[in-house]
Amino acid sequence: MSDGIDRVVTGGGIADLEPLEQAREQKAWYWYDWANSAYTTTIGTVFFGPYFINLAENAVGGEEGRFEVGSLSLPPDSLFFWLITVSTILSALILPPLGAYADRVANKKRLLATLAWTGAFFASLIFFATGDNWLLAAVGIVFGNLFFGAAGVVNDSILPLISDEDDRDRVSSRGWAFGYLGGGLLLVLNLAVYLGHEALGLDEGLAARLCMLSAAVWWAGFTLIPFLRLRNHQPVDVEPVEGNAVRRSFGQLAATLRELRNYPMALTFLVAYLFFNDGIQTVIASASVYGSEELGHSQTVLIATILMVQFVAFGGALLFGRLAGLFGAKRSILLGLAIWCVIVTVALFLPAGNVPFFLVLGAAIGVVLGGTQALARSYFSLLIPRGKEAEYFSFYHAMDRGTSWFGTATFGIVLAVTDSYRPAIFALIAFFVIGGLLLTRVDTERGIREAGNDVPAVI
Repeated sequence: MSDGIDRVVTGGGIADLEPLEQAREQKAWYWYDWANSAYTTTIGTVFFGPYFINLAENAVGGEEGRFEVGSLSLPPDSLFFWLITVSTILSALILPPLGAYADRVANKKRLLATLAWTGAFFASLIFFATGDNWLLAAVGIVFGNLFFGAAGVVNDSILPLISDEDDRDRVSSRGWAFGYLGGGLLLVLNLAVYLGHEALGLDEGLAARLCMLSAAVWWAGFTLIPFLRLRNHQPVDVEPVEGNAVRRSFGQLAATLRELRNYPMALTFLVAYLFFNDGIQTVIASASVYGSEELGHSQTVLIATILMVQFVAFGGALLFGRLAGLFGAKRSILLGLAIWCVIVTVALFLPAGNVPFFLVLGAAIGVVLGGTQALARSYFSLLIPRGKEAEYFSFYHAMDRGTSWFGTATFGIVLAVTDSYRPAIFALIAFFVIGGLLLTRVDTERGIREAGNDVPAVI
C-alpha cells in the first residue's frame, strides 16, 4: 500500500526512506545550477557586454557617436548598463506576484522548466543580432534576464523543501559549486571555438554569437534533469484567498506585505542583500567590459580569466560552506564582503595591460564570488516562513537579477561623468560597506525563531 510517503517494512518495523529521497532530490537540484550558470558566465559575464557595445557603436557610427534619449545623450558603452538596469527594474515588478503563485503550485519542477526554457529561447535571439541590430540583442538580454530571475525564484524556493536547517548551507554551497563547474566546462569549449575560429572557418563575430547560443542550449538542455527527477511538494500554509490563480496570488502577496513587520530580521537582511548584492552583480556584469575597455586586455585574456574564476569559485563555494559550518553563515558572509572591499580598491589602481595582476584579481573574485552568494541564499531561507518560500525568494531575486539597478545606475552615472571605468568600479565599495553594516544588525537566532524554523547547531 502507498500513502504518498516512502516507507519499507522490515523485520524491525517501518524504515523511513525520506532521507534517501531527499538526498536524491538534492543531487537533481544541483543540476539546475549547472544548467543556468552557463547563461551567467558565457552570455552575461564574457560575451554579451563587448558584443552589444559593438552593435551599439555600429548604430551610431563609432565610439564617438551618441544615443539621444530625450534630454540625455548617452555614449554607446553606457547604454549597455542602462539596458541591464531596465531588465532588473522589470524583475522587481514581476517576480513578487510570480513568487506568490509558485507557492501555490505543487509541481514546481514543471514551472521551473517552463520559465527556464522560455528564458533560453529569448537568450537564443542574441545569435540573430548582427551589424547594428542592437535592439534585437536588447530584447534577448532583457527577457533572458527576466526569465532567468523568474526560474531562479522557483529553484531557490525548492531548497527549503529538500534540505533541513542544519544541512542548508552545505546543500546551497554544493549547488553553487556544481554550477561553477558547469559554467567553467562550457567556457572551456567556447574558448576553443573562439580562439580557433579562423581554423573553423568562422569570423570573430559569428564565433561569439555561437558561443552565446551554446549557453542558451546548455541552459535548456540540462534543465531536463531537475524537471525529470525532482518530486512534487504540496503547498503548505497558503493564504485562503478566493478567485482564480492570478487573483489568489495577488491576494497572498498583499497578505505577505502586511505581515512583513512580523519578520523584521528577514526584512533587514533583504535590505542588506540589496546593497551588497548590487555590488557583486555589478562587478560581475562589468568585469569583461572593464578589462577590455579600461585595461586593454584582449578577448582571449578575458575569457581565460573568467574561466579561471569559474574553477576557483568552485573551491571558494565549498570553502565558504565549510566556514559556515564552523563559524556560521553570517560571519562567513561578512568575511566575504571585507574581501570584496579589497577587490574593488585594488581594481582602482590596477595597471593597464598587466595580465598577471589581472589574473590575481580574478582569483580573488573567484574565492568570494560563489561563497557569498551561496551562503546568502541558505541564510535567507532560514529567516522566512514555511509555505511562502517562493514569494520571499521573489523579493530576494528582485534585487538579484543580472545586475541590480542601484549598482548599474551608479556605475553608469560615474562612468558618464568621469569617462573612466576606474572610479566607476571603486564607487561600488559603498555597496559592500553599507550591506555589511546592515547585516551586522540581523539577529540570526531571533530571525529563525520568528519564522518558525529550527535553529541550526551553528549560526
